[in-house]
Amino acid sequence: MPSKDPRIDAYIAKAQPFAQPILKHLRKTVHQACPKLQETIKWSHPAFDYKGIMCGMASFKTHVTFGFWKGDLLQDAGLPKVEEQAMGNFGRITSVKDLPPARTIAKLVKAAAVLNDKGIKVERAPARPKGPVRVPEYFLEALRHHKLAKTNFDAFSPSKQRDYVEWLTEAKSEATREKRMATAIEWIAEGKARNWKYEKC
Repeated sequence: MPSKDPRIDAYIAKAQPFAQPILKHLRKTVHQACPKLQETIKWSHPAFDYKGIMCGMASFKTHVTFGFWKGDLLQDAGLPKVEEQAMGNFGRITSVKDLPPARTIAKLVKAAAVLNDKGIKVERAPARPKGPVRVPEYFLEALRHHKLAKTNFDAFSPSKQRDYVEWLTEAKSEATREKRMATAIEWIAEGKARNWKYEKC
């Protein structure tokens, strides 16, 4: 019998009604694929460990997410690429139908377990620099044209400012950057952080 963490039972029970069958399905599928894993809670969300962290799921107001800790190393195993604003490896999940077949998820779980068996590590990004944020001139110019957005941005903490700056500077094309900047101005004017959709209410 798989080892169940009662905290995850409580987490699922408190989730939105639409999310509960998704969370239960993911939990069951992960256990079937890797019976020796351990359940736990990390960053306030359910996580599954096998010789280290392996994968996890989270429930929000309108969607669920599910992702692998070493997702970058699972592309050859069939892990899908999701839209840039999505969290997790399967985008915003609103029903079990949004997920691939259980056998596909199981294949990915088994591949992730092999990575942990082999002790393969994932290189993490270096720690962010501290201190003032260097804001690109094109972003400053856009902020100057929207008084409320500029006022809110100036009041943001350096980490919140850096989230927006990095999102813009990482754009692969000018069209993508312009689209992101329009969205950024809108969200900042509303006082929202870059990742506001995933903040706990």
